[in-house]
Amino acid sequence: MKKLGFLVLCLLLLNSCSTSKTTVAGHPRHGNAPAATMDGSTYEKAVIIMEKSESTGTAAEYKWLKDHYPGYTMQMQSLTHYKNKPYDILQVTTAAGIRIEVFFDISNFFGKF
Repeated sequence: MKKLGFLVLCLLLLNSCSTSKTTVAGHPRHGNAPAATMDGSTYEKAVIIMEKSESTGTAAEYKWLKDHYPGYTMQMQSLTHYKNKPYDILQVTTAAGIRIEVFFDISNFFGKF
């Protein structure tokens, strides 16, 4: 019985480590870009938020941060434009104490209430 429990635990761990094929809130990733490249580290690798309103879009940004950087601390948020698209840049400090910027493509919801 212990072997079965160990096997189930191993399968759960393997499943939790698999790469997701979605961005935020179960929406498909944008275009043909691999999900791994959409890490939010630059404008080109911005996390694309698929929500259609300001309130759900902003909530999706914070959910993404919570899912990818648990225990993060918000430092600053700014709105920018790059190649005629709006982006939110969220500066956070990770739980490990590393300060990073995360880029979000908000063109699907920006200005929509």
